[in-house]
Amino acid sequence: MLAVHLVSFFFSKLQEDPTKKVDRFLYAMRLHDDQLKDISARFQAEMKKGLSSESNAAAAVKMLPTHVRSTPDGTEKGQFLALDLGGSKFKVLQVKVREGMGIKRGGVEMEERTYPIPKELLIGKGTELFGHVSESLKDFLHQRNISLEKKHPLAFTFSFPCEQTALDQGFLLGWGKNYRPRGLQGKDVVQTLREAIDRTGGLDVEVLAMVNDTVATMMTCGFDDEYCEVGLIIGTGTNACYMEELRHIDLVEGDEGRMCVNTEWGGFGDDESLNDYITEFDRDVDAASNNPGKQIFEKMISGMYLGELVRLVVLKMAKLGLLFDGRVSDALRTKGKITTAHVAAMEEYKNGLKNTKDILTELDLNPSSDDCIAVQHVSTIVSFRSSNLAAAGLAAILSRIKQNRNLRTLRITVGVDGTVYKTHPQYPKRLHKVVRRLLPECHVRFVLSDSGSSKGAALVSAVAQRLASRRRQVDETLAPFRLSQEQLQLVKTRMRAGLEAGLKSKGPSTIKMLPSFVYRTPDGTEKGKYLALDLGGTNFRALLVNFKKGLQHNVRLYHKIYTIPQEIMQGTGEELFDHIAQCVSDFLDYMGMKNAHLPAGFTFSFPCEQTAIDTGTLVSWTKGYKATDCEGHDVVSLLREAIKRRNEFDLDIVAVVNDTVGTMMSCAYEDPQCEIGLIAGTGTNVCYMEELKNIEKTEHKFGKTEEGEKEEHMQDEGTEGEKKEGDAEIPKMCINTEWGGLGDDGSLDDIITPYDVEVNQNSLNPGKQRFEKLTSGMYLGEVVRQVLLDLTRGGLLFRGHVTETLKTPGIFQTKYLSQIESDRLALLQVRSILQQLGLNSTCDDSIIVKEVCGAVSRRAAQLCGAGMAAVVEKIRENRGLDHLNITVGVDGALYKLHPHFAGVLQETARILAPQCNVTFLPSEEGSGKGAALITAVARQKHD
Repeated sequence: MLAVHLVSFFFSKLQEDPTKKVDRFLYAMRLHDDQLKDISARFQAEMKKGLSSESNAAAAVKMLPTHVRSTPDGTEKGQFLALDLGGSKFKVLQVKVREGMGIKRGGVEMEERTYPIPKELLIGKGTELFGHVSESLKDFLHQRNISLEKKHPLAFTFSFPCEQTALDQGFLLGWGKNYRPRGLQGKDVVQTLREAIDRTGGLDVEVLAMVNDTVATMMTCGFDDEYCEVGLIIGTGTNACYMEELRHIDLVEGDEGRMCVNTEWGGFGDDESLNDYITEFDRDVDAASNNPGKQIFEKMISGMYLGELVRLVVLKMAKLGLLFDGRVSDALRTKGKITTAHVAAMEEYKNGLKNTKDILTELDLNPSSDDCIAVQHVSTIVSFRSSNLAAAGLAAILSRIKQNRNLRTLRITVGVDGTVYKTHPQYPKRLHKVVRRLLPECHVRFVLSDSGSSKGAALVSAVAQRLASRRRQVDETLAPFRLSQEQLQLVKTRMRAGLEAGLKSKGPSTIKMLPSFVYRTPDGTEKGKYLALDLGGTNFRALLVNFKKGLQHNVRLYHKIYTIPQEIMQGTGEELFDHIAQCVSDFLDYMGMKNAHLPAGFTFSFPCEQTAIDTGTLVSWTKGYKATDCEGHDVVSLLREAIKRRNEFDLDIVAVVNDTVGTMMSCAYEDPQCEIGLIAGTGTNVCYMEELKNIEKTEHKFGKTEEGEKEEHMQDEGTEGEKKEGDAEIPKMCINTEWGGLGDDGSLDDIITPYDVEVNQNSLNPGKQRFEKLTSGMYLGEVVRQVLLDLTRGGLLFRGHVTETLKTPGIFQTKYLSQIESDRLALLQVRSILQQLGLNSTCDDSIIVKEVCGAVSRRAAQLCGAGMAAVVEKIRENRGLDHLNITVGVDGALYKLHPHFAGVLQETARILAPQCNVTFLPSEEGSGKGAALITAVARQKHD
């Protein structure tokens, strides 16, 4: 009975599908998706280690920065020489990149010649190898009748791992692919090439770039496909590169933009991280290689080793009697007898089995049909594992790119080159299928590189030239925004002259220096409930402010915000003030105080000439307002008339206040040294406490003598002498400078750019508020838009495509400057903001946009700082002090929300007014609380 079972078992084995025994034998090579995801995760972790300066030295995956900062955009042009060194032969080429072709329209013409490398040079002195390269270059120029007199830019494709510290500098880390020249490891190979060219003589060549073949492949494909940001080589060797966010590359300074990273992924596993996936055959291949223990991942994937892996598997199966009836030929025992080309031939769709039989017969074997099927299946498993591992590594790279850019889906193109990928009939389909299965959320396109790495090297040089040219042009465009200390000093001097002129009763002045009739800042004794009304921009705010008796700084505040529609801002004055009265009525209803007769302060943030604290004649509208029948009229009267027309409530309007004055008062309640107010928001303005004796216009225009004013004001001062030592004897009044008018007489024309001129001409008030148009939030976004429009028309941005969005005035709001310039904002988010505006940008575009925003906002902050230096210096000299300590109360979205505006303004003021110690105190409750305080101070005076 037992004999029958044994015969039956043996017979079943003979009848078994030959592929199944191979499947069992090579079980460890047949990787399922969970294993591939695990390998992919391990590779991602290795990438992270390689990018970190702390762990790079110990990382198996070196993640080498290439200093290639951009893929082609189609505007590249020029003629280049190219050298391609990396195999048994090397090529010299002339590459012509045609001008003005663009992505999908581009053209690259190439002439090339291949030169053999004598075997002795592969193991001789490195200088001799490069001497041969240089002599071949000279021969190529001679053969092609290329002028030796003219300087030729040269790109160098060097397919060995190098640590690059610049695009034209790379230190050799180690040889591969049977290259073992002496004396070059750790040396700069570009410098070695230059020295060889010098020794050869008669060549005028400038080496612009050294490029790895993987990077060159990405660049070649990127010339035709703007989404190509990954390069992949699967040939004699294997490698991948991709565009990494610069902020993640510790080994390179800077954090804006991207840089191509050469992963050198062949080293994955050199730290034993793949030991649980390595088979006995992989160990045998590694042990017999030129570099045992190195390039483990490459030895599992690349064409240099696939044939040998197949041979070792077939040999072992034959020895175990699983193939060829246990017969082993000498040829089968010989290393290198099965090549990767054989593997590809065995897997051909129609002729695969025939090819397999021919190959095995050449190895002195007599294969059966089942043997041929089994050996073909061995080939399939070994090559399938190769494509699976490459897919796992590629999936890790694509996942990292998707995570870097915070995308749910990723559209990307992979440029591919290499003999395995090109010649193996099944390899590409397998690779594509597995990548898409591992990353279903990524839309991955694979593009085969035409013309190889030489074209890519030339394109790297062309891109470098394009970026350098663009850099020069952008710098020239932004140069007028970059103000020198001498220019800022001149602005300070002109501001000071404008302040002095505005205080005089006669003579023209673009800075109005309007008296506010606010004679002192709060002292903390203010008490009671006050209504504050605040009109200054696109919103109107109604507030109830309650100062608790005897409790300094204890304030209760309730408020409600109302929108002012544009049709009302630019309609009739009656409509505007009726709308305000309606908002006040709603607020009093909201607070349940319709019948209370409250004292009110009216913050009115437009230039007014005041003859008393409760009267203010509108000089001119700003900030987009154009309501008719208001200019030249008392705004308090206009509001009172609107309240009277409504006939629902009554208010005691005690004071009309500029928002800048309100801000100063609000901050002075917190800090007694606060005697300056600054607004840096939609508009810009400054107020400060000026000595009454210097305000000539109050004497002549309003009929008060200096002595009379002083006598009345001295009674108001009370304990002021205790608050500010030495100031009690000096009566003051807050002056609303309206400094936005500086330059209306042409005094700033030497710093005004053509973009400012355009913004001014298209504004509601051409020729007016020139300083404000350089510094305030209402205009900075429009200045940026004008610059972006000019750069785009010049082909320096957005591929030269001027969209309707970009031509739309006002589309680029100043809030975008604050967002784009945020240090925490990655360029991807900058691109997202631009995309919301209908501007499809590249990474390079985003860098330039950010730079434009920075130049415009920095100039604005510096100009405000220069103006502030003029104000504090005037106060210091008024008081005859060697050193002044003073606080500035500040409000406005530009100052508070922009990431750098406040710091630049403060630094500029410090440099230009070194004898003044200026503290900037942001206003917490803004001008509304200030209006209530002015009302309270005015009430105290009359009570």
